[in-house]
Amino acid sequence: MATPAEISEQVQLEREQIRQGMQKLHKNTRELEAKDYASASVYGVSSVETLIPLVSKRIERTNDRIQERKVGALFKEIHQFLAPIEPEAAAAIAAKVTFDTVFSVNPKKSQVQHVTDSIGHAIENECLMRHYEATCPGLLNVLKENYWHHSIGTAQKVKVITTLLHRYDVEQWKCWGRRVRIHLGGWLLDCICEQSQWFDIEMRQEGRKRQNYVVPTPEFLAIKDEVMATAELFSPLAWPMLIEPNDWSSERPGGYLLNEVMRGHDMVRRGNPTCIQGETPIEFLNKIQKVAYRLNPFIVEVAETLLEKGIAVGKFIPIVEVPLPPKPVDIAENYDSRKDYRRRTAEVMNTNAQAFRRSCRTRMTMNAIEVFKKRDKFFIPWSFDYRGRAYPIPAFLTPQDTDFGKSLLRFYHESYMTPEAEEWLAFQVATTYGLDKAPMDERLEWVTHNHRLISQIAQDPLETISEWETAEEPWQFLAACDEYYHCVIECDRQHTGLMVATDATCSGLQILAGLARDASTAALVNVLPSDRPQDAYKVIAEAARPHVPASIQPYIDRKVTKRTVMTVPYNAKPFSNRSYIRDALKEKGVEINKDDLTATVAAVREAMNRVVPGPMAVMRWIEAEVAQAIKAGSKELTWTTPSGFAVYQKLMKKDVKEIELQLLGRCKVSVSVGDKNEVDLAHHKNATAPNLIHSLDASLLHLSTLRFDAPIALIHDSVLCRATDMGILSTLVRETYMHLFAEHDYLTDWAQQIGAKSEPPIIDTLEPQSVIESTYFFC
Repeated sequence: MATPAEISEQVQLEREQIRQGMQKLHKNTRELEAKDYASASVYGVSSVETLIPLVSKRIERTNDRIQERKVGALFKEIHQFLAPIEPEAAAAIAAKVTFDTVFSVNPKKSQVQHVTDSIGHAIENECLMRHYEATCPGLLNVLKENYWHHSIGTAQKVKVITTLLHRYDVEQWKCWGRRVRIHLGGWLLDCICEQSQWFDIEMRQEGRKRQNYVVPTPEFLAIKDEVMATAELFSPLAWPMLIEPNDWSSERPGGYLLNEVMRGHDMVRRGNPTCIQGETPIEFLNKIQKVAYRLNPFIVEVAETLLEKGIAVGKFIPIVEVPLPPKPVDIAENYDSRKDYRRRTAEVMNTNAQAFRRSCRTRMTMNAIEVFKKRDKFFIPWSFDYRGRAYPIPAFLTPQDTDFGKSLLRFYHESYMTPEAEEWLAFQVATTYGLDKAPMDERLEWVTHNHRLISQIAQDPLETISEWETAEEPWQFLAACDEYYHCVIECDRQHTGLMVATDATCSGLQILAGLARDASTAALVNVLPSDRPQDAYKVIAEAARPHVPASIQPYIDRKVTKRTVMTVPYNAKPFSNRSYIRDALKEKGVEINKDDLTATVAAVREAMNRVVPGPMAVMRWIEAEVAQAIKAGSKELTWTTPSGFAVYQKLMKKDVKEIELQLLGRCKVSVSVGDKNEVDLAHHKNATAPNLIHSLDASLLHLSTLRFDAPIALIHDSVLCRATDMGILSTLVRETYMHLFAEHDYLTDWAQQIGAKSEPPIIDTLEPQSVIESTYFFC
């Protein structure tokens, strides 16, 4: 029970989170305006999204009038320049540039002539890039791969690409000229002003001259203030808590103490607020919120040293700022020297800007460490997604962080070492090193043979960086080496608080095998006992190999099939399978043509029908029954999981047109506000099987956690606990799976909940008792 002083301290911390969050929101907005990127601000993004469809429709109406010859002479002159791009693309560019210039901190940027010229220039740059995309796509692609991401800002990207293209014998772009750009930009600005009523032209007397400026109207400023006020409600930083979070209930919000006032976090994210959740999932959520953590001082010290030295390891990326080159002595009078200096300076500035972006998460994590490293313990508030999976509300210092972030955490309540705990610590060392597919005996044997390496890493991590940075999860491997060295080798630490993780083997197929009661698939994904971990990816690769084109057969292995096999249970379609297989083959240095790729994807999917028949049949049945339910008039699908979590799946069609811009990237352009009053049948068919699987793996962990009486953390379908408790937790998870699937027929229950018209395809060969004995169910 928290004391009044502790509660007061937590309230002060949350107020500080609110203060810093609002400060960060407004600081980011000011910085974006200073960089002429107001369109990327909170108010800019929402406003541009609203503006694009309005301006797009206006352009379309004008195009229709062209066909009827009802436009004036001015538009006839500029139409040829606007014609090469779609109305949505032109509207997106014009809206973005308008916000960037009008809300720039430099007042001259909002002069009418500058705004219109900027819009016309941006349209021309887009047409320029499309011209080269059409005339020399191969060359342009090579130049983009080598230079595009090294350039900062669209203007520099265009300058770099056009400069390089001038060195080749290709059809060069013919510049439009400023007059055309201003006419074109002026017409688009008129469209924006007319359709939105957000901007007006204001004449100002400046000395003897009068200048016209584009200014936001009072109506828009009111909208902007409202958007920013709403954003402030969601701006507080999310940190761990110094005391246990408030319990969630159906009547009142939990988590942060001020959440009841702020209403910044819901118990179920993106859920239906009218759904009443069962007692079991709420009890589960409140239980995992009471787990106390502390920072790992060993990892914190290593991270602070590497930050100071500017050394990156894995996901830990400090800022390494390259100094600007010295100015040459003859820079004032030597043109070549001046040009060379500018080029080298631009390269350094680009490098530093990219390094700053890459280091963002590391910097934010280190800031959080500063807040909590002197704290004895802290807690993490959690919430559900709409399928029942648990997620930490804070973004940093949680079990669902990056490899570096996870390595920072230890359970506050540690346990006395046991012989079984020694094996689980060895398991964590070997697994994080990269032996996650090896049998248990091989993992333990590897650790026994590498005591010297583990000791060296634990005693001097800075001098042995080259030894541990190559591990699959380097920071968690480092933390495991430290724990194993002190608890097992040196024996100067009698208690352990390291988080040991075990993960489901191909979780989607495990759940589907349980639903179908398919023993053959269950054996392939380690639901049934075996001497060594089974590898469904490898088995499917071997089954597919004889049926793929002969030139590809030597390269088909588990790596090539893994992502396809892993994602098919989540309704991945052949189109995404193609990219997974093509990318995997490319890593092996193998290029595959279109026809061979089609044949390979078909062979892998057909192999899955033969090797895992139960799951594939269940997925086809789910898709068919969902289609029937929606066609019969259902607006949404709802079901209750075995733990009592109420899943609400409502997927309505949105009128969205996707456009591809060369410089601004891919944009999703909404041409109507909100959802249509029409159910999205295709989305329901694709989403239901994955959501059912996620809701059931969540339910499995809800029920297992409530039976487990020790600190526990969760990562989707993975569980983390102390080494002394993993044997118990593994048994509880297997027993719960057995009760859910082998002893009960949940698929039939689910069929009744959605009103299915046919019987589910249950093979019914899975024996309940055999699940309990599986060593590698979670490993």
